[in-house]
This record gives sequence, C-alpha cells and structure tokens, in this order.
Amino acid sequence: MITSFLLRALEGRVIAAVAILLAVAVIVPACNLLLPQDSALHIPTYAMALMGKYLCYALLALALDLVWGYCGILSLGHGAFFALGGYAMGMYLMRQIGSRGTYGNPLLPDFMVFLNWKELPWFWHGMDMFWFAMLMVLVVPGLLAFVFGWFAFRSRVNGVYLSIITQAMTYALMLAFFRNDMGFGGNNGLTDYKDILGFSVQADGTRAVLFALSAVMLSLCLVVASAIVRSKFGKVLVGVRDAESRVRFLGFRVENIKLFTFVVSAMFAGIAGALFVPQVGIINPGEFAPANSIEVVVWTAVGGRGTLVGPIIGAVLVNGGKSFFTGAFPEFWLYALGALFIGVTLFLPKGIVGTIAHGWNARKGLRAAAEAEKGRDAGPPPSAQQVQAAE
Repeated sequence: MITSFLLRALEGRVIAAVAILLAVAVIVPACNLLLPQDSALHIPTYAMALMGKYLCYALLALALDLVWGYCGILSLGHGAFFALGGYAMGMYLMRQIGSRGTYGNPLLPDFMVFLNWKELPWFWHGMDMFWFAMLMVLVVPGLLAFVFGWFAFRSRVNGVYLSIITQAMTYALMLAFFRNDMGFGGNNGLTDYKDILGFSVQADGTRAVLFALSAVMLSLCLVVASAIVRSKFGKVLVGVRDAESRVRFLGFRVENIKLFTFVVSAMFAGIAGALFVPQVGIINPGEFAPANSIEVVVWTAVGGRGTLVGPIIGAVLVNGGKSFFTGAFPEFWLYALGALFIGVTLFLPKGIVGTIAHGWNARKGLRAAAEAEKGRDAGPPPSAQQVQAAE
C-alpha cells in the first residue's frame, strides 16, 4: 500500500529531480574524499558543507510549498519549525560532549554550569539517545503545528490574518529562546559540538555523510510530497486552495485537510533544521527571526510556487547568489534580494519552473491545434463507392 502510494509520485519532473539529487549525494562526497586537493575536480570541505546547507534550505522551501503552493496557506512562521528541529538536534549534540566541555561537567552543558544550574531540566532528559532526539525532531514541530492549526483552522482564520499570526508565533518563540532561564543557551544558543553517533562532527568523512544524507532526505521528502499532491487527497487539497467554500459545501472537513498538510509540512521543516545544525555547527534564537521565514517565501516564489521542484531550485539559486553578493558586494545584498523578488513578481509570476512549464504546455497546445487544423484541411477520407469508381 505504501509502495503504490509512493509510486504515484513518480512523474517525469520528480524522477529527474530525484535522480539529480541522488547523483549529487554520491559525486560531491566522492570529489571531496577521493580526489587529491590539487585536483581541479576536488571539492573542499567548506564548499561541501555550504552546499549541504543549501540542501537543508531547499527542504525547508519544499515544506513551505506543500502548504502554500497546494493548500493556499501562506505561512510566515516556517522558520520556527526549522529552528525547533535544529534545537532538538543541537540538544542531542550537546549531551554528547559530556565531560569534554570547558567546565568538565559530565551531565550539564557548559552554559548551564556558567548560569549555576544545579540539575538538568526535565525536557533535556532522553536527549542523549539518538533515536529519542530524532523522534523529537518530528514530534516537537509537528505538535506545535497541530496545536496552532487546530485553533487557527477551526476558527477559519485565512489569508493575511493567518500569515500575520504565524509570523507572531515565530517572533514570540524567538523572544522566549533568547531568555537564559529557558534552558536553551539564551543568546549564544547551542554550539561547540564534538561527536554525532561517536563520529567527530569536524571530520571530513562525517561531513560527507551529512551532505549525502541531506540530499537523500530531500529526495525522500520530495517523493512523499509528490505522492500527496498527486493522490485523491491532493486534488481536494488544490480545491481548498482554489475554492475553499465549494469544497466545504461538498461535505469535506476543510480544517482537517489543512491541519494534516500543515503538520506534515512542519515535520519536513524540522528534518531540514536537524540536518542543518551539525553542518553549520550552531543553533541560536536568530533562526526564529521572522525575516528568515520571509526569505523562504522568496525562495519558493522564485523557483515556482505549486511545482515542488521549483522551490528546491529557488532555494539553491537564491542562497548561492546570497553567498556571492555577501562576499563581493555585502552592502548591496538586501537590495539585490528585494529587486529579485519584485522582478519575479512582475515578470515571472509563476516562478522559474512554473513559467517554463506554462510555456511548454502552451507550445504543446498550439502544436495540437495546428495538427487538428491540418487534419480538417485535408478533408474527410474517400468512401468505398468513391474508391470503386476511381478503379
């Protein structure tokens, strides 16, 4: 049953994207680990980590596209789910430090010792076990999305009002996590990681595995998202986006449809955050900043809302441009980002992939119409009597 559900996702665009991602998952680590540093094809470790960060951002953009592109929910708070997944991973990595910290406390992280904490808070218990931490990566963002969506969707909060509430949610979480008494490191966040599953986080081999895992998880989430939107549920989902009142009058529980999609999207964002943290080496309350969630909207719009593959391309292109501009012209980056968003809105309202797909479909339509017109000009085929008379 699960296999048949996933096979529905295998349409041409998704197959191509998955094939490219899986190829990248093999080629990039191989170029880093197997080729000598003086080789022209060698990929430095810092560049591989940077590309791994782009893949995590691409997964976050995919998560937003699932709710915005197919359900019509413009969330300006997906950075909160991303950050919560990152904090769950960061807590696990902090527990792995043990007595190797600055203060040598085998149980309490350094920031707790510095703040004179006497015992480990209850919500840190179990985070030293990898399986439990990975479960929290899914449960914590999913639970927050469930509670938020339960009240918001049943109250029929829609449109710009819902967007503002999601932004308020992530801003409130940012203020809360900045507090030292919350037990999450305050302004400094969680950093100075040592090991993950017994392997050094700084080792080239570990970073290569994390990069490959990011590409594989992005591929898997892409297949799951495609299977959802191409199923019967996905057709109803698009109906909610385009005509919510009609879907409601047909007897569907629109709030449940929105809630399920919102929770799945939040879990995708949590996975992205968990993969992001060990590759970057830090997680702090800045990841909750509303501006980060707005940037995710820009990535999705640039790549193409409602295309699944488009947001992945948009996230990679925009963040690649950000890395270039912030290095070459740091004072002009925000202007470039604003100009990009305005230009896409005016000239590519469907995004890169959406515009290409629209042009391709229009071309096929014109070709089909021309062939039909040519068939009418040729006239009807000769009848049997006409053939006998000609003979």
